[in-house]
Amino acid sequence: MAGKCVAFGAALLAGLTLAAAAHAGNPQIAGLQVALRAYGLYSGPIDAVAGPKTVRATKAFQRRAGLVADGRAGPSTRRALGPLGTPVLGRRTLHRGLFGWDVSVLQFMLARRGELVPVYGFFDRATERALRRYQRARRLAADGIAGPVTLSALGHRTPGVRPVRAAPAPTASVRTMLTNWAIAYRLDPTLVRALAWMESGFQPGLVSSAGARGVLQVLPSTRSYVQSVLIGHKVPNSTSGNIRIGVAYLRELLHEFHGNRTLALAAWYQGPFSVHKHGQLAETRLFVRNVLALLTRRI
Repeated sequence: MAGKCVAFGAALLAGLTLAAAAHAGNPQIAGLQVALRAYGLYSGPIDAVAGPKTVRATKAFQRRAGLVADGRAGPSTRRALGPLGTPVLGRRTLHRGLFGWDVSVLQFMLARRGELVPVYGFFDRATERALRRYQRARRLAADGIAGPVTLSALGHRTPGVRPVRAAPAPTASVRTMLTNWAIAYRLDPTLVRALAWMESGFQPGLVSSAGARGVLQVLPSTRSYVQSVLIGHKVPNSTSGNIRIGVAYLRELLHEFHGNRTLALAAWYQGPFSVHKHGQLAETRLFVRNVLALLTRRI
């Protein structure tokens, strides 16, 4: 089974050369675009098309990383991209809690087949639900796990399904607002941006099934608490306002856990009471590790 998975990934990866138009439409390029978007270098759509914007962004990243700026997403470039740069699709079985290039590609392929799913590299509950729907539609085992059979099915066009465009790319202004509010609340901007990327991929319009909204995916109950207790007045329901709410709450968690980033992030994901009572759950530990891994990548 592992051999089939690797073979599928190799077929998709073959000739991942962004300088040639012949490679337009390779789903693996969606993974590259998501990674470049995280670094603020790519503002185009996540469409798996190796267009001029993708090539320019790749070269810009390569220059920043001290690599040869040839516009080709080879192994060295993918390694330099960090957690979002590896592995390519087909190298492992995908399930909820994983993070990486291959998850971005899986999300893109699901979105292209009509599933409503964010394309940002973290295998969350929304991705699992979308994958189960796709599996049921194709009469596959609806386990929410992307193994060789599901990946092979996704690798072929599905007749009668109209492709859809993935979520729009984040704007530079979102990154600026995250940085500005982090500075205003005396937090590390890289920590705030890493958390925001994990939560939404910098998508201000994202709404979860639980009602969490915005770039930092703030729940209505959290918003109410922050407004009434931490800030003392209502905050505009805008992108900037929602970011402020999330940053203020993160500062409160850091204070509650005496500046311990790991525990504060765990409390963000799991809830502070639960962390105090039960410690970090397995899924929480994975979330925290992924956020911390992004800190050194200048998201």
